[in-house]
Amino acid sequence: MKRSCLGVGTAALLLMAIAGCGLVRSLGKDPNGEELVRLEALPNYKNGGFENLAERSDSTVKPNRFLFMLHSHPETIRPSYNLPWVKTDLKTLTAPAPTIVWFGHSSLLIKTGQGNILIDPIFSNHAGPVPGVVTAFSGTTHYHAMDMPPIDVLIISHDHYDHLDYRTLKKLKNQIKMAVVPMGVGSDLVYWGFDPKKIIELNWNQSVTLPGGLRVTATPAQHRSNRGYTEENKTLWASYVIQTERYRLFYSGDSGYGPHFKQIGEQYGPFDLALLECGQYSPNWPWTHLWLGQAAQAAVDLQARLLQPIHWAKFEEADHPWNEPIKKLLPAAEKLGIQVNVPRIGEPYTLGDPPKKDVWWNFE
Repeated sequence: MKRSCLGVGTAALLLMAIAGCGLVRSLGKDPNGEELVRLEALPNYKNGGFENLAERSDSTVKPNRFLFMLHSHPETIRPSYNLPWVKTDLKTLTAPAPTIVWFGHSSLLIKTGQGNILIDPIFSNHAGPVPGVVTAFSGTTHYHAMDMPPIDVLIISHDHYDHLDYRTLKKLKNQIKMAVVPMGVGSDLVYWGFDPKKIIELNWNQSVTLPGGLRVTATPAQHRSNRGYTEENKTLWASYVIQTERYRLFYSGDSGYGPHFKQIGEQYGPFDLALLECGQYSPNWPWTHLWLGQAAQAAVDLQARLLQPIHWAKFEEADHPWNEPIKKLLPAAEKLGIQVNVPRIGEPYTLGDPPKKDVWWNFE
């Protein structure tokens, strides 16, 4: 069954109807049939959907993000200048140690001696089924699918539009060797033409070792899933532990703060680098994203040697100044003794090098 687009608001539905059925396809497809039966048997699938480790009343709030987009906001919600970026030839990039390239928001390329890892790529310059609604900031749109090297493993954290982008994956499909996704998200990829044999679905605390030796483990996150409002939490959301021969990395995906960070640190840490979300928080969804400075405490819980903030500096998805997350995170991290790496978009960072600390986000 195709997902309803009512979840993105009536006005968005009208835009989609005008634009044509291509937008409907971007909604993806929920698990059904035998796959749904398999998901329903999982211990974290209850009452018709996946559940967090601990539920609270505010975790079930359904914020109307489309109405948020129509509100007027302070000018600082979006940067008033082109964000600085670095042009890197990703196809010739070398990696004496894992090298991370951030493309804004949560999109990352991690090059290791054991393979290229692409995480939550979104290069279509808007986050949602309707072009022109949630648009990327100026200066963040210089990287495209064609710039990517061969991808040994695509990692997807959950099915929200700003992490699972139909248009990007359609262009990348033929250069992706394997995709690792949370339980149920494989239905979207198969619907979009991916070979089912190249998709690995993981539940929390399940692992896979890929042919090059990379080991990827899905770990808990505190979030939700849906690409419309009629069907929520039919697919799982996850964070990830990525292990190379000598290094251990953590990717948060989207997650509110909770005891799972400490549990992951005790079970899988310490980590050489934690890539942690730090933006798009709102009173409308208070339990599903890290709030001001909480990424620093999460890094402590994870036993991380270095923190790099993600989920900021590309899209306007919450009613806070675009650079507030980094301004609040840095003093919180300093107080807790956590080193922070803040590269420019497209600027490579190799583990073991001094952290990037140029203040490029504070020119307003």
